[in-house]
Amino acid sequence: MNRKNIYIGAMVTSLLAALFMGTSTMVFAHGGAKGIVKERMEMMKSLADSMKLLKGMMQNKATYDANKVRAAAKVIKSHASEKLTKLFPKGSGHKPSEALPAIWTDWDKFKELADQLSTYADTLEAAAGNASGPGQGGMMKGGGMMKGNPMMQGNPMMQGGGMMGGAMKNPGALKSMPPMASFMKISQTCSSCHTDFRLKKKEK
Repeated sequence: MNRKNIYIGAMVTSLLAALFMGTSTMVFAHGGAKGIVKERMEMMKSLADSMKLLKGMMQNKATYDANKVRAAAKVIKSHASEKLTKLFPKGSGHKPSEALPAIWTDWDKFKELADQLSTYADTLEAAAGNASGPGQGGMMKGGGMMKGNPMMQGNPMMQGGGMMGGAMKNPGALKSMPPMASFMKISQTCSSCHTDFRLKKKEK
């Protein structure tokens, strides 16, 4: 396994660990939630369920099913962009909400992440049927990603800043890449949002 595959595999594991640690804590915090706070917590639970389904297929722990990937991508997109931001009106940061005040003081960044979630869900839906080698999603059993995949070899998205940097400049290119690429971007977006805008457990 080469160094690039090890690095990408480690990055995926790190992003998923951060994402699912956050969503699992959030699920247990639903008690007493009402109104808009309860609505967005339920939305986050739906997102977490979709990501869990995708994670299993991307890591070869479940049989890859392009139709299920498309369906999960549609669910994610249905909760993204303005559908997400409208659930965070000013003054709705009271308990049991775990939203940080930074959401409203840095609204532009929060909105950008919500829009990115929609963009990458769209590219995942389009890429669901793309060939990716063993496991179809792109994650190899040994922990490497996209190893030996002709779609990735020589691809400019893997050069000049790497796949992730290239995807930021041209997200549409992900539609012709393995679905794992879009899944990684969704995971990265969720992780960034949790890091910047969600109350950490130790802060309670």
